[in-house]
Amino acid sequence: MKTLVWVEHDNASVKDATLAVVTAAAQLGEVHLLVAGSGCAAVAEAAKSIAGVGKVHLADDAAYANALAENVAPLVAELMGHHDAFLAPATTTGKNIAPRVAALLDVAQISDILSVEGPKTFTRPIYAGNAIATVESTDAKLVITVRGTAFAKAETTGGSGSVEAVAAGADSGLSSFVGSEIAKSERPELTSAKVIVSGGRALKDAETFQATIFPLADKLGAAVGASRAAVDAGYAPNDYQVGQTGKIVAPEVYVAIGISGAIQHLAGMKDSKTIIAINKDEDAPIFQVADLGLVADLFNAVPELTGKL
Repeated sequence: MKTLVWVEHDNASVKDATLAVVTAAAQLGEVHLLVAGSGCAAVAEAAKSIAGVGKVHLADDAAYANALAENVAPLVAELMGHHDAFLAPATTTGKNIAPRVAALLDVAQISDILSVEGPKTFTRPIYAGNAIATVESTDAKLVITVRGTAFAKAETTGGSGSVEAVAAGADSGLSSFVGSEIAKSERPELTSAKVIVSGGRALKDAETFQATIFPLADKLGAAVGASRAAVDAGYAPNDYQVGQTGKIVAPEVYVAIGISGAIQHLAGMKDSKTIIAINKDEDAPIFQVADLGLVADLFNAVPELTGKL
């Protein structure tokens, strides 16, 4: 089986999310990568060195500069004439492109897979991760998104793939890139951080959230996360949200402060290696998944913890 993996990148370097997808694709068969962008030759050169990669298809054109799904999907669909499966990371971009590819190929997409059980059999979460479904496709072509936290990341060196240029398609004209506002922070990026400190609705307001969470995160060299309730209440920006409707993370250490542990939040962080919870409600659901739990008032416990680090 030949697999085609969408390489997520910023036209300069390969994003970590791609590496987990390569691991998943390698369990299906021969791994080919697709690098589509503008001025992205350096990305293709880096991609061919990823362990297990056989070939890199490079589509370098202004139409792909911002990875608009309306432009990328037809390119993928054309390349699928020579591939059996298309895999993309279950990121914002991957989840934008894959459904369009599935529609063009007239197949059912398999979303957010957790494991590869056979050539066309996979597991994926349902009911916010409370149950795991085993699904088998009957389609001739596979379109799959991969949960990055469920697979080990492929090594970025050791591969000896070749780069092959592919003809770019025309701009579809269906959408256009207007601009982006990217939050800049000296802290690690949430989905790749080894340590995350998250706050919940119990933190009262944005000022209290920052005064309580940020000093601890700085001491630990951690990324900052938040529950959906905290984001909806305006304590933290949307890109901090961890959960089923936010970002799926699996750091070495996840510190949940004032977070009760709603199902949708647990779905986004329960794969963390070590979970530490601080909550004054001893019956909070978060304690059911926590490795270490402290029943205490966060406004006393967190400053004390920060002060001792």
